[in-house]
Amino acid sequence: MAHCDAGWSRSHPPHQLTLNLVGEMLNKRGGASQECIAQGAANTVTGFFGGMGGCAMIGQSMINVKSGGRTRLAGIAAALFLLLFIVLGSPVIELIPLVALVGVMFMVVIGTFAWNSLRILRRVPLPDAFVTILVTVVTVISDLAVAVVVGVIVSALAYAWNNARRISANSEVHAEGHKSYHIKGPLFFGSSDGFAELFTPDQDPQTVIIDFAESRVVDQSALQAIEALAAKYEAVGKKIQLRHLSRDCHKLLTRAGHLVVGSEDDPDYGVAVNYGVRTGILES
Repeated sequence: MAHCDAGWSRSHPPHQLTLNLVGEMLNKRGGASQECIAQGAANTVTGFFGGMGGCAMIGQSMINVKSGGRTRLAGIAAALFLLLFIVLGSPVIELIPLVALVGVMFMVVIGTFAWNSLRILRRVPLPDAFVTILVTVVTVISDLAVAVVVGVIVSALAYAWNNARRISANSEVHAEGHKSYHIKGPLFFGSSDGFAELFTPDQDPQTVIIDFAESRVVDQSALQAIEALAAKYEAVGKKIQLRHLSRDCHKLLTRAGHLVVGSEDDPDYGVAVNYGVRTGILES
């Protein structure tokens, strides 16, 4: 059955990337929600003392895990020792050569980088390989937070582009004289133009059925595409029927203003049957 979504795409902040990396190393699954609440509370309290908010750091986490840390005590100990170093040991820390610290960071980078990703670049889809290289370069030039944002944006654009090309339709003419289109693929802003090209109002019979059982109506652009298609068929004196739309789709179509949808005869599982569009109005 078709579904209607308000949006998609969730980004993964640095703390969740650290959680995933440590989880893969230990073959365990962490609680992302619990970590978000804990870090949010800690950053809020830090602000009252004039401190800066932060998140889980990959470098420190890798050192902790590779040094044998496996429980909450490891994180607490790392935090306490860091506090002691800052408050009491800053004069001693200043004596450590900067070159030595750079060497430590190089070892952290070598241990953190997923070297096996270089071997599979030729096997993965081109957009994924491009995002991998782009995020790596942006991380070096700027920082991880900026790289995550850039990677999410580029991945979202690639996702929209790929899905825009997936929409298609299988059509058949029935003995009763009407024609049906079985839509496949999501209908959203990226595929609305391709959706309109699937139909031939001038050549179709008087009644056309559009089945969304294998499709998904995603956003306002999809609603406008359906409205525009209904107007084309109305202009040539024909009507269309929409089938297999969920209750969420009905609500969105009703909110569109031009399309009025009644769903009183929908079954409990939310499938609409035989809704026709005439003069811009869906009628049961």
